Amino acid sequence: MYTPLLLFFLVLPMITGEAELRHGFYSKSCPKAESTVREVMKRAMMREIRSAASVMRLQFHDCFVDGCDASLLLDTTPTMRGEKRSLSNINSLRRYHVIDEIKKALEDICPMTVSCADIIIMASRDAVAMTGGPNWEVKLGRLDSLTASEADSDAIMPSPRFNATALIDLFAKFNLTVKDMVALSGSHSIGKGRCFSVMHRLYNQSDDGKPDPAIEPTFRQELYKLCPLHVDQNLTVNLDATPIVFDNQYFKDLVAGRGFLNSDQTLHTNTKTRGWVVKFSEDQASFFKAFVKGMIKLGDIQSGRPGEVRKKCRVVNKRPGWSIGMPFLAY
Repeated sequence: MYTPLLLFFLVLPMITGEAELRHGFYSKSCPKAESTVREVMKRAMMREIRSAASVMRLQFHDCFVDGCDASLLLDTTPTMRGEKRSLSNINSLRRYHVIDEIKKALEDICPMTVSCADIIIMASRDAVAMTGGPNWEVKLGRLDSLTASEADSDAIMPSPRFNATALIDLFAKFNLTVKDMVALSGSHSIGKGRCFSVMHRLYNQSDDGKPDPAIEPTFRQELYKLCPLHVDQNLTVNLDATPIVFDNQYFKDLVAGRGFLNSDQTLHTNTKTRGWVVKFSEDQASFFKAFVKGMIKLGDIQSGRPGEVRKKCRVVNKRPGWSIGMPFLAY
């Protein structure tokens, strides 16, 4: 007969090493997992269409930092400074509560089965598909991390002031090619960016009090009105001309000198990336195909650290003798 303590650890298993990701991972353990995720996403987008872009961004910010393990979702505790407070995330990432809603819906039908890390991957895919972009089959079976690190996020996440060379080098660390990087930058086909992210480019690009000369003059005047010098820098601006439709307009805007972020427009001014920008601006099908390939590769990134399936995405599972923020580690 199992003791209560042993039963506790059987219910909250700890697994080490990289998970084996595969299609149809929940086909038997939670057959309605993917349809449930999509239904909650639909409701979230009906409340606010921008939820699609906000949720999609979570995959990028999660996977780049110690792999796709939902470490991004953990709240800060007295013993752990989480990634939500990092420079690239604070006052920027949003709609964490959509993931909470999805998790609750899944817990109601399949308790302690679907990981928060997999929810991010599924919801991100659905965000793209439901705004006019491609749909694809996702590999699942990820584990949720036992901890998070604000410092790790600060050390890896790109700045909106990055140039193409810096982006190429960063993506290469994750075995993502130049083509992958340009295609994945097309995630900015939907959503908005903060004035904070464009102020330096607009008013002091080279620390000389002048704007980035790559900004098309008419667009620059539009940005001056939207983001004047003393504006509340948390105000937002569309990232491309069709911010609620996932399409290749983003690349058309870059060719026209109408990219919002420096890290966007530099993809057209740099000779190593310009060809892909032009290609994707002319051929939406090629962009969609490359984007899907890039998202799958991004979703494959793992840390190999111990993990679990969290009951609530914002906190690690509680265990005897451990407080929240003090993960139980397996050796």
